[in-house]
Amino acid sequence: MAREPFPLRGRTALVTGVSRRAGIGFAIARTMASYGANLVLHHYRPHDEQQDWGADDLGAVLAGVRDHALPDATITDLHADLADPLAPDRLLAAAGPVDVLVCNHALTGEDGPLGALTAHELDRHWVVNARSSILLAQAFAAQHVPGRDGLVVFMTSGQALGPMPGEVAYAASKAALAGITTTLADQLADEGIRVNTVNPGPVDTGYLTEEMWRTVQPMFPFGRFGKPDDPARLIAWLATDEARWITGQVLNTEGGFARWRPRGN
Repeated sequence: MAREPFPLRGRTALVTGVSRRAGIGFAIARTMASYGANLVLHHYRPHDEQQDWGADDLGAVLAGVRDHALPDATITDLHADLADPLAPDRLLAAAGPVDVLVCNHALTGEDGPLGALTAHELDRHWVVNARSSILLAQAFAAQHVPGRDGLVVFMTSGQALGPMPGEVAYAASKAALAGITTTLADQLADEGIRVNTVNPGPVDTGYLTEEMWRTVQPMFPFGRFGKPDDPARLIAWLATDEARWITGQVLNTEGGFARWRPRGN
């Protein structure tokens, strides 16, 4: 039962939303690089510039992934606004043949509870989070090399496991990806492509404060919040041959997160 030390060597993965060293996309790319993969890293800096955390140094992001790659691995990056309906096809065409697609990108902000939503907010989340991911999967399948194993990974948010107060647009768009997983997995199985969706659970990507942690600490039985490396390990493993019998699944990696809160809080 010896394991290959670099189980993704010779394979190429396109990971979207790799723009911050504190983010899940960076952790996924770094883990896959340590497994020997070639990587194409997508980013869209204007989104980060609009957030409270601001944009990261893309050079440092790429260097951080390269530091974990094999000497002969290729690490490239591409900029694209996935709200553009033509961007998914262009991104896959620029990336070249890839074996793994991880749709990690997401729109955050511009959301709210029922009663405070606009059609623009709902449409924007659908376009960036759901539509672009489905179009990316379609473009991935079109360029897939026959005879090679393929994998598509979507990212959802555990909205089926409990409420996401104040995030109706986000939850709806992520629910669409979880809901389409089995349908796409069934269609693409004949092409040798597996499709799975991962819910990373609550992950600290730089926003968690001490006050927030004190409030939610009782919900985490292992005494800590999720880290980007937690879902990254699962996603990298899904790309290996050890996971070749897993498709059509929505997988939760939450560390036992217990969704409860006193009413009125």
